[in-house]
Amino acid sequence: MTLMDLKDVTVRAGGRTLLQDVNLSLNRGEALRLFGPNGGGKTTLLRLLSGQVSPTGGQRTYVLNGVKQKSAVQARRTLSVVGPDAEAFYLTRDWEQTVKDVLLAAHEGDTLKLWEATPEAEARLAEVVTLTGLEPLLERDFRTLSHGQRRRVVLARALMPRPEALLLDEFTDGLSVGARTELGHVLRGVHASGVAIVLATHRPEEAPELPWRTVRVEGGRVQEQKATPPPPPASLSLPIPPGAGDLIRLRDVEVWRNGTRALGPLSWTWEAGQHWLVTGENGSGKSTLARLIAGELHPALGGQIQRPYLQRDLLTERRRTVGIVGAELGIRQRRDWTGQDIIGSALHGTEGFTPELSAEELEKVTNLAAQLDLLDLLPRHAETLSQGQLRRLLLARAVLNAPTLLILDEGLDFLDAGSRARFLALLPGLARRGTHVMVIAHREGDAPDGVTHHLHLDGGRIVQVSQLAAAK
Repeated sequence: MTLMDLKDVTVRAGGRTLLQDVNLSLNRGEALRLFGPNGGGKTTLLRLLSGQVSPTGGQRTYVLNGVKQKSAVQARRTLSVVGPDAEAFYLTRDWEQTVKDVLLAAHEGDTLKLWEATPEAEARLAEVVTLTGLEPLLERDFRTLSHGQRRRVVLARALMPRPEALLLDEFTDGLSVGARTELGHVLRGVHASGVAIVLATHRPEEAPELPWRTVRVEGGRVQEQKATPPPPPASLSLPIPPGAGDLIRLRDVEVWRNGTRALGPLSWTWEAGQHWLVTGENGSGKSTLARLIAGELHPALGGQIQRPYLQRDLLTERRRTVGIVGAELGIRQRRDWTGQDIIGSALHGTEGFTPELSAEELEKVTNLAAQLDLLDLLPRHAETLSQGQLRRLLLARAVLNAPTLLILDEGLDFLDAGSRARFLALLPGLARRGTHVMVIAHREGDAPDGVTHHLHLDGGRIVQVSQLAAAK
């Protein structure tokens, strides 16, 4: 039986055509995999299926609970896109919502828990928690969770209203091998129960083993096609940056977030001439370490962080000399900032907004955008961009000032193969000019050759520090 049917559907927003003449059906219990380049329309297609956006032409039909309907009201209450945008609401608000609150609210198709849960909701909560393994996190504030833990919660949230389809946007990005395996097992169980699954991904080889029907989405058009593995990345190696002395010194550092220790105690030094690979399971403290180095987080009393490479350790100086890209940065972007605003904000140590750029500054932004094939994104507002397009802008922002420290916290997530290759090609030149790189990654392929040192975290603590062959 057909769950959703699109006939000659077009979607336009902001004067742009995002999808055009799309014909696509999703059947009950089907596994549908979407792939294609950044900006091709995958995220828009997921939002169209979930009822978040409406067609400007053509016809969208649902058959939910056996009832045929053109209205998206029921779809909006029972279907949600599981991806970074699903996390943003809770991370950009100042009030506390526990994992339990987030799940119970979703049972009624809402975002906030504003009432006492019914026995039916409590029973469904118990089922979903058992299925997704969230029992240890139920009382945790959502904002204190790691990237991988948040992904698990938003998956559970999507399951609470007993949906007939799950819509997943770049679901495997940001997840460790262990987390991908565990959640892949969950998804296979969900699919076996008769729930349809739609997965948009740049990494089709990481999709759980399901009987996928594969569709390519490119240029706003949809075509059934076999998924092809991305070409092997071009060979490149990071040269040793010039300089001497310590860049970062951590001494007996602990970081606490909303009453939970996220990092430490640990002591560690980043010296000039070193590029670092940081690994660890989801929740091990990797992103907290990155944000501590960048000055977004601060150590608890008794711990100390020093940045000897700076003459004045001020927020504006850190923002000019540390380029950082991660999940939290993408979530914080204001919806009315343009691509030019996002990249240009690096020049003044701000985030997203910037004073009017001088002719010289505008030329600098434009030249880098041309190198990274971003010129068409400069006038676009953040709310119109896919996750991949936004990530490409944030990577450009991170390297605009040729920073002393470049921290890529799963920074290449959401990128197609071409975009990854263009960005990585910049790194050797930056290193020769003095940029020291830290790559936080779950995939060995995301760390270029030339990384000199390896730091492995577990439970917020250092369990291994080693020198790699590149530095010997």
